[in-house]
Amino acid sequence: MKFRRLIFANLFRKKVRLTLTIGSFAIALVLFTFLAVVYSAFNRGIEIAGADRLVIENRVGLMQTMPIAYDDQVKAIPGVKYVTHDHWFGGVYQEEKNFFPQFVIDPENHLKVYPEFTVPDDQWKNFVNDREGAVAGAKLAQRFGWKVGDRIPIKNALYGAGKTWEFNLDGIYHAKTADGDESQFWLQWKRFDESLPSTLAGLKSSAGWYIIRLDSPDDAPRVAKAIDAKFANSSWETKTETESAFQAGFAKQFGNIEFLILSIGTVVFFTLLLVTGNTMAIAVRERTAELAVLKAIGVRDGSVLFLVLAESVFIAAIGGLLGLLLAALLIPAMSGALAGFLPPLILSVPLLAGGLVFAVFVGLVSGLIPGVGAMRMRVVNALRRT
Repeated sequence: MKFRRLIFANLFRKKVRLTLTIGSFAIALVLFTFLAVVYSAFNRGIEIAGADRLVIENRVGLMQTMPIAYDDQVKAIPGVKYVTHDHWFGGVYQEEKNFFPQFVIDPENHLKVYPEFTVPDDQWKNFVNDREGAVAGAKLAQRFGWKVGDRIPIKNALYGAGKTWEFNLDGIYHAKTADGDESQFWLQWKRFDESLPSTLAGLKSSAGWYIIRLDSPDDAPRVAKAIDAKFANSSWETKTETESAFQAGFAKQFGNIEFLILSIGTVVFFTLLLVTGNTMAIAVRERTAELAVLKAIGVRDGSVLFLVLAESVFIAAIGGLLGLLLAALLIPAMSGALAGFLPPLILSVPLLAGGLVFAVFVGLVSGLIPGVGAMRMRVVNALRRT
């Protein structure tokens, strides 16, 4: 590149300004990457939801349960392959900050409905035969240093006024895909049902929600209508929807995450445009005479535009790479600190590539106006101003 030495000479003319601009770009890109990772985390459940699964919840909402007797009635509907039920437990381990998803499950059918999770056969057998047993996700076990055979105390304020439930860790489950959820804690429904205090007798023999695995995804609309029609006008009417729709509704309980992230991301984008654009505008104004001389000796307008854009893209690319490197170091630590409050934060290769493309795009846009101004500059007028 014949202009390489000139580009680098101009870039490093004001080293402090260059450093501050790259640093601002890097910090802004860390924020942008974090927002993108959080958005991806909230949508991951929707993206990987089984196409052949439906979720049944009480029409009033998830806070209302349904009779466990619905299980057999749902199984009898044509197109239903397997049925299982879950219940939210909602305890904490040792202290309030150690919160993570805990589900009361039906061991007999859980893995049939969720084949993407695997547990060694011997561990699963021990769990099924142990009323006080539990199974933890691999990442959850790693987070707390748990191993099979440990006794896990879970303090729960929902079912027994702060009672501490103790479980034997009989197994550790793994997800078959890299983005699978390995942060859950499973315990047995029968033990939960038998241990409910008399003050919560209304919750006995009930399920929080049902999950259905279908013979074919094409059966979903028909089966959903059949289930809701079956329990219409009962004391516990149902709302049946696809698992992806259920996950989306669950994510919305945290607020309009998409709007919040889009709003902050837009602010980050325009801030980067202003910072980088201002830097390039000042740089072009300082070099008015030099650019005029270049044009006077025959350098084409397109080459002048290229010089400005190359500087702008270089600043954006270096700031972007630095920001992505910082994000790669910070996000795993932040994911551990926010475990239980947010889904696992995964910084994927496509997301890193998207961040770099975003940085280069901002560099191009922010250098465009100063570059066009330099390209259109008349030599006589430029030299007159110097």
